[in-house]
Amino acid sequence: MRIVVALGGNALLKRGQPLTPANQLDNIRTAAAQLAHVAAGNQLVVTHGNGPQVGLLALEAAAYDAADAFALDVLGAQTDGMIGYLLEQELANRLPASRAVSTLLTRVEVDPRDPAFAHPSKPIGPVYTEQQANAIASQRQWTVGRDGAGMRRLVASPQPRAVLGLDSIRLLLDHGAVVIAAGGGGIPVAVGADGRSLQGVDAVIDKDLCSGLLATQLQADCLIIATDVAAVFLDWGLPQQRALGSVSAASLASRAFPPGSMGPKVRAACDFATSTGHRAVIGSLARIDAMLAGTAGTQVRVDGPAV
Repeated sequence: MRIVVALGGNALLKRGQPLTPANQLDNIRTAAAQLAHVAAGNQLVVTHGNGPQVGLLALEAAAYDAADAFALDVLGAQTDGMIGYLLEQELANRLPASRAVSTLLTRVEVDPRDPAFAHPSKPIGPVYTEQQANAIASQRQWTVGRDGAGMRRLVASPQPRAVLGLDSIRLLLDHGAVVIAAGGGGIPVAVGADGRSLQGVDAVIDKDLCSGLLATQLQADCLIIATDVAAVFLDWGLPQQRALGSVSAASLASRAFPPGSMGPKVRAACDFATSTGHRAVIGSLARIDAMLAGTAGTQVRVDGPAV
């Protein structure tokens, strides 16, 4: 089978953990052990998030004059290299020596006219008080917005249109390599004014939406979105909450989920299942074998039962 596994932030940093090298490495080792099972006998592409890491780099960049700071596409590429290296090394340590593991920095095309550029919505970096946020926004010309009880920087998050470099990914898969690609939703690029050349974009792309697009373009047999909850839940946090098992893409897509957490995962899974006719699964990284076998997580199918 050709499988795309999208690792959520919990693969790199559990909720509430400090962003230390030791914590990240411990979590990546746990993720690599699970991924090694999926790799056996299958073609495997691994994607991952980078929210905490790119937020930290953006904060460091803000210590310099705005004119000297790198844009988010460059910061994203930096985090992709770091996280990809750690994943590649830990996966290679668990796979047979004959099984190659390759990390690719992956550009993803976005539309420069995407409405998201006029309405930044993706929170990155630390949480500020309202007074701090307003002062920083004025100083740095940032957009800020409420995130829970505090305020955070908001950046544009355009929709992914095309994953570039697919031929390289296919070539590596056909030669037996495990491929780590499209980290952090990919590096956003857009066609320039000349209608031909590509240039980096100061934005971030949702990791789950990009992973679903990548899985569709690769004609994957299964998309697994691994997170830190066992399944998609209806009425999450309420006494009547219930986990969804097998469900149809159409009925799941008709339900509303939080845009900052489960929403993009559900949309990516439904879009992939609808576009390809193949199965998508959302669930816990710790049960990835059972998710692939169809016995755990929320199994999203075109012909699944209604919610």
